[in-house]
Amino acid sequence: MSEYVIEMCNITKKFPGIIANDNITLQLKKGEIHALLGENGAGKSTLMSVLFGLYQPEEGVIKKNGQEVRIKDPNDANALGIGMVHQHFKLVHNFSVLQNIILGVETVRGGFLKMDAAREKVMALSEQYGLKVDPDALIEDITVGMQQRVEILKMLYRDNEILIFDEPTAVLTPQEIEELMKIMKGLAAEGKSILFITHKLNEIKEVADRCTVLRKGKYIGTVNVADVSKEEMSEMMVGRKVSLNVEKDEAKPKDVVFEVEGLTVVNKEHGKKVVNEVSFQVRRGEIVCIAGIDGNGQSELVQAITGLIKADHGTVKLKGEDISHSSIRHRNTHGLGHIPEDRHKHGLVLDYPLSYNLVLQSYFEPEFCQGGFLKYDKINQYAEKLIKDYDIRSGQGGKTIARSMSGGNQQKAIVAREIDRNPDLLIAVQPTRGLDVGAIEYIHRQIVAERDKGKGVLLISLELDEVMNLSDRILVIYEGEIVADLDPKEVTIQELGLYMAGSKRKGAQ
Repeated sequence: MSEYVIEMCNITKKFPGIIANDNITLQLKKGEIHALLGENGAGKSTLMSVLFGLYQPEEGVIKKNGQEVRIKDPNDANALGIGMVHQHFKLVHNFSVLQNIILGVETVRGGFLKMDAAREKVMALSEQYGLKVDPDALIEDITVGMQQRVEILKMLYRDNEILIFDEPTAVLTPQEIEELMKIMKGLAAEGKSILFITHKLNEIKEVADRCTVLRKGKYIGTVNVADVSKEEMSEMMVGRKVSLNVEKDEAKPKDVVFEVEGLTVVNKEHGKKVVNEVSFQVRRGEIVCIAGIDGNGQSELVQAITGLIKADHGTVKLKGEDISHSSIRHRNTHGLGHIPEDRHKHGLVLDYPLSYNLVLQSYFEPEFCQGGFLKYDKINQYAEKLIKDYDIRSGQGGKTIARSMSGGNQQKAIVAREIDRNPDLLIAVQPTRGLDVGAIEYIHRQIVAERDKGKGVLLISLELDEVMNLSDRILVIYEGEIVADLDPKEVTIQELGLYMAGSKRKGAQ
């Protein structure tokens, strides 16, 4: 019997203009949590998609328990006991939790669905693994953390033994991440074997037994997590020393560039104020961070400021001008830059080439447009300049379709587009969500550089390390209200957590 439950031997996978996996070997032991670490675009998700049957490799073989197997599609993978939770969940939003879990493996008798046995099995699994869910809730009504539990239960319902988690914590709050780590340890203790794609070094240190590192599609090495430091792992991953702390000088705030007064947003469905009388200022030369647990009104606040939704009352002023009722384009052309929370929904047109995405906010300017016709040469030249300046990695340059790029490079494209427009106020919402240490370091440097050029920066983040390291001032939002105005040099992470949970308040300026 082989010591490894899964072996991927010498896997090579190519796409147009790029070798995503270049002769990679990965070995997973039974009952271990094995992390797969690498920068965005290093080939981690591609390798796991090969194992799950979504892609066919050009070269290499896959073995299960020492026997060579062919995995032509996800049904083959499931038959071999391999399950996968994707980074962007594959759930049907208007189906219930139970319907999603059994989708594709339903019990049917005489043309009718038999749900009772399925419900019993799902409830037994949720009890056994501490994955509490409401089987009758609709997916669209439950939190992202709950949706992830549904994805995990889908795998367990199919009796999968090998569980692949692709960036499982990218969209979770700190509390949900802690929960997930417990669940993963429990699954491994039950004898499941877990492959865990991530680029968060803290998480690897906390749960993984071994870690395989990929860089630019190549295999770098496999290490025992207990024997290496986070710094050593980040160096293997990026190929150079990476600063895990944000390096910045003292802020030198100048005049007020942005002001929000009494901003209120009422949720049309349940009539509750999701943003309640919020007032604050941002000065030139400072980074003000709005910190809070997800779902406390941050998204609605940003949408009201940027014009994506209408505020019910209150004013928004940019450089002294009231822009509360201005169009989105007016806000964008008059000094507002916006790195949105959801890069797929609000940041990019995924089926457009990269070059078009880089001029989404400025294609109508005379530089790129004449008499209603686009100047393609100018757009392509501009795109090539940004690709070079911001190190956006794409297989075919400006022609690359945005959807085919890695998450980190999609994010870099948005950062490049927004910063290059030279805004007076940069609103950065979760700017490093789901990114690796190299990309995080890069984006943090860009944000600090904007501050140092005398721009105002409004940062909205759920990552406590980012909040503490990057901010000059922290405003804590809880249930739609600003409950504290804090100096990151004088507050601890634990204290910040208490404000975020609503158990502490301090008058905000």
